[in-house]
Amino acid sequence: MSEGLTVTATHGGGFRAVVEARGHTVAVDEPVESGGGDEGFMPTELFCGALASCFCLAIGHVARKRSLDVPGLTVTVRSRRAGRELRYDKLVVECAASLDDATLDMLIERARPFCWVSNTLAAGVEVEYRRR
Repeated sequence: MSEGLTVTATHGGGFRAVVEARGHTVAVDEPVESGGGDEGFMPTELFCGALASCFCLAIGHVARKRSLDVPGLTVTVRSRRAGRELRYDKLVVECAASLDDATLDMLIERARPFCWVSNTLAAGVEVEYRRR
């Protein structure tokens, strides 16, 4: 594979893992009620966090191109579980900022093509599993 990212997760026992990329680390674990030690994000929280943070940066990008400030910008992702399946069937991206509705709506629309995460989800992606 070429032109992409490399992210590695190392098992830490139980439901714990450490995720590493470019020298940065993030702790991953499950909540106590799910058998974990609650020592980090759940993997699904990282997944939603990737979408929220990528879209937040995309809005910031299009705002800068228009010399606009986006005071108080937050992007929240809410997920809906697909019944009892181990997946989500809907993700809702909610954006807020101290801007008038028309300006924020324009930024949201203009930001959509710049969000790698939402573009990947919308287009679908092949997932291949293999040993290294």
